Amino acid sequence: MKRSLMAFAVAATTATAALSPIPASAGTIERACMASDRAANNRALCGCIQQVADMTLSGKDQRQAAKFFKDPQKAQDIRQSDNRSHEEFWLRYKAFGQAAAQYCG
Repeated sequence: MKRSLMAFAVAATTATAALSPIPASAGTIERACMASDRAANNRALCGCIQQVADMTLSGKDQRQAAKFFKDPQKAQDIRQSDNRSHEEFWLRYKAFGQAAAQYCG
């Protein structure tokens, strides 16, 4: 079930990217990606990651994930947390990361 949902998200993202004009404003993830100090941050990659985020994460999840670009320790704290909502978020975030890696390279 998860694989078929992920495949759908990637396919839908591909179709959206091919058919949609470039958005006028960047999303939460894209802005955080572009502001990060990672050498690989570029508009195409960050935009791709944002497209996958739009297909797989809620706005609330995107805001949480965007914080990881500035402070990667937050990701570790949530990943290791025993808080149920953190555990549920981490599963969604992990699926997003896998989809982004597959789609965006």
